[in-house]
Amino acid sequence: MPVGTHGTVKAMTPEELREVGAQIILANTYHLFIRPGHLLVERLGGLHKFMNWDGPLLTDSGGFQVYSLGELRKISEEGVKFRSPYDGAYHVITPESSIAIQEALGADIIMNFDDCPPYPAEHAYVAKSMEMTSRWARRCKEAHRRQGQALFGIVQGGMYPDLRERSVEAMREIGFDGYALGGLSVGEEPERMYEVMDHAAPLLPADQPRYVMGIGRPEDLIEAVYRGVDMFDCVMPTRNARNGMLFTGFGRLNIKNSRYTEDDTPIDPTCGCYVCRHYSRAYLRHLFQAGEILASRLNSWHNLHYYLDLMARAREAIAEDRYSDFRRDFYSERSNGEQ
Repeated sequence: MPVGTHGTVKAMTPEELREVGAQIILANTYHLFIRPGHLLVERLGGLHKFMNWDGPLLTDSGGFQVYSLGELRKISEEGVKFRSPYDGAYHVITPESSIAIQEALGADIIMNFDDCPPYPAEHAYVAKSMEMTSRWARRCKEAHRRQGQALFGIVQGGMYPDLRERSVEAMREIGFDGYALGGLSVGEEPERMYEVMDHAAPLLPADQPRYVMGIGRPEDLIEAVYRGVDMFDCVMPTRNARNGMLFTGFGRLNIKNSRYTEDDTPIDPTCGCYVCRHYSRAYLRHLFQAGEILASRLNSWHNLHYYLDLMARAREAIAEDRYSDFRRDFYSERSNGEQ
């Protein structure tokens, strides 16, 4: 899922997102609550109409964003009190208000409000955090009223297998339309992340969506799919694009590199995206060095196409029962390091 934090995927129009293959977009509950405000969005017809996106939308609960505020927040059983990074005003988000905000925004899939523990953290701390998330999840389920809107539960527990098991058990007992693994991609090594997926993903219902939140390296997506995960989101494709880092079938390409000054080839000769069909590495490097807005737009277009095409090919490989071969070929085609 491309990430549209403020109701927009940076540098891309909804029509362009459709062209690169986006089927669903993630928007950010916390940021839209702060500005322009969920009630304003509701008065203007809901988030779909507000941002001119006629496809599915998922809103996260705001838990991770509040976690990232660090010392600007205070957690209690009621919820989280925090200071806005924009104007310093104090706000409170509770499980009930998180659901109310997401219902007002009108997303197709919403998430329960959770407490995301830092990494590393002691077992006792993560256990306390996980138990609070479970209590908050039940309150979210009880508060959810909007029809035609799926509610997903978030499994926490850090890197501890026993806590992940307890969290899965609690979430399944409450009952949700889908389940997510939260608290990953927060600084842990990839191997630790995969270990959590290996342990927790098989415990989730096989007939409901499984979502790993916030992971974005192409290899992480490939490994998560291999472990039975269905959904992902991350700002990496667009954030890296704005910093000049491009993704290709042979690895990463840093368009800032001086070797591309006179390179008239596309980013990836095997890529069929609009950018690779029309623009050279030399031109894209020129745009980036000149600080042109078009650099962010074209780089984002290519990176999003790469990610969405990778997932489309993964789905095709699964349908044809050849995902193991697809995974092997993914690694064999990649060169070592950045270019």
